[in-house]
Amino acid sequence: MLVTGVGRRAGIAATIADRLRADGWDVVTTGWRGYDEKMAWGADEQPLADFDVDFSNPDAPEKLFEDLKSGGPVSALMICHCESVDSGILNTSTESFDRHFAVNARSIWLLIKSFANQFPASQSGAGRIVAITSDALVHNMPYGASKGALDRIIVAAANELADQGITANAINPGAVDNGWMDDHIRKAILHRNIQKRIATPTDTANLASFLMSDQGGWINAQILYTDGGIRPL
Repeated sequence: MLVTGVGRRAGIAATIADRLRADGWDVVTTGWRGYDEKMAWGADEQPLADFDVDFSNPDAPEKLFEDLKSGGPVSALMICHCESVDSGILNTSTESFDRHFAVNARSIWLLIKSFANQFPASQSGAGRIVAITSDALVHNMPYGASKGALDRIIVAAANELADQGITANAINPGAVDNGWMDDHIRKAILHRNIQKRIATPTDTANLASFLMSDQGGWINAQILYTDGGIRPL
């Protein structure tokens, strides 16, 4: 099992990795400290990931799977990494736009491609791909647009890799309180939530655990929400 995007202990990816280990998976993780260091929350003092990988590099996915080859085939891929730097239609630079699509869309395709190429026929029926997506868009345009591309890649993978016995789904967790929210944001989220609390990383990990299990094997090509329900505007 490969889990990407494990940067901070408070993050969704780290919580998912812990849950999957508890489920019995042998988990290998990637992170990118360069991303966390440039964000307001900063990087944890101690790195959590097994590999530090910048997925804006198009060679990174194939090299990563080459490095993992000695440990045997990877049978499940949990994609949590992303680029998310707020900007909108009028103030997004071409460099930022391109980096968002490189990290949030192109690397997803290349990771899935490398995963499928090494997936053993003897394990047909047991392959899992799960990615974290988002509906965020306004004033976060390159992030939201690239996540839309991710959704389409996941659906394509579910269809094109079906003969290998690989399922592919995406989880949309909504707004998750993992350290980035201020009081104003929390109040706005609570106002729209049907259930009167804010999502935690554990909520996402619970769904990821199910999708990776044998019991979740009949769910395929879906964008699944685990946001507790949101009232329409």
